Amino acid sequence: MIIVMQAGAAEAQLAHVVARVEGLGLKPHVIVGTERTVVAVVGDERGAASGGLETLPGVASVMPILAPYKVASREVQPEPTVVRAGSLVVGGGTVGVIAGPCSVESRDQIVATAAAVKAAGATGLRGGAFKPRTSPYSFQGMKERGLELLAEARAETGLAIVTEVVSPEDVPLVARYADVLQIGARNMQNYRLLEAVGRTQVAVLLKRGPAATVEELLLAAEYILDGGNRQVMLCERGIRTFETHTRFTLPLATVPWLHARTHLPVVVDPSHGTGHSPLVESMAAAAVAAGADGLIVEVHPDPKCAASDGGQTLDFAAFSRMMTVCRKVAEAVGRRL
Repeated sequence: MIIVMQAGAAEAQLAHVVARVEGLGLKPHVIVGTERTVVAVVGDERGAASGGLETLPGVASVMPILAPYKVASREVQPEPTVVRAGSLVVGGGTVGVIAGPCSVESRDQIVATAAAVKAAGATGLRGGAFKPRTSPYSFQGMKERGLELLAEARAETGLAIVTEVVSPEDVPLVARYADVLQIGARNMQNYRLLEAVGRTQVAVLLKRGPAATVEELLLAAEYILDGGNRQVMLCERGIRTFETHTRFTLPLATVPWLHARTHLPVVVDPSHGTGHSPLVESMAAAAVAAGADGLIVEVHPDPKCAASDGGQTLDFAAFSRMMTVCRKVAEAVGRRL
């Protein structure tokens, strides 16, 4: 349910409402908006009716939340969330661009890439230090050494680091280095991992699983939000269908659909969404036109020699061209990149 506070309600009245909610065995989430303060109440609400919440001082109304995802819903927070993590801003009319290699391979590789993508206009640096791979024999990443190299690249360029965390026990380590914790598609429904990143105050990029519905994506985000972490971005990276001409099918209708139902910003991954580097520029531009709040793109100094995902990775020149096109599209639809 949503408890809507009266305009000008005192802090003591809000604290009293929060205490009453907790006394009913429910969990309150206080959300301060530009026009109103609301308390989103989650948990088993069957006994809440007897709590007299609507009669408490400072309460304007009590309403049910109809969506199964509670804190992520626009019913709770009509204003869009803007995620800020270091140099990276996603949402609020700003299209944040995160770019870099699938895997951190060496200091020269990651520092050169960071400099190139920053020069082209990116504000976030992606790079995998821990790489979950389909085959146990594939390159698994440089792990903590990879994180150290990402930190070096940040020190040289100022770019925010976006890197994947793959297990709950790794969260404290990765959070020491990262500005954004990425939850990969394979881990979208790893609920212990979602809870662990929810207990941090580090921004999270949550990727949609290749067989997940959009509602399942929002419910996965709810685990993070329920843990107290409000800096969550959703990522559409394509789903598996019967088509074979692309690695995945990238459904850009997801972007406006999510914007209509959630306040969380939406990032699009045209690299995984297509699997073919010649298609990345067009789909990135289309994502911006569809209203995406951000892009995450794979970039490498020499994609042919990349340790992973070289076929969907742009070189520096191609990324610069993509940014030029996307910047024009963003300006045409009244946004900035």
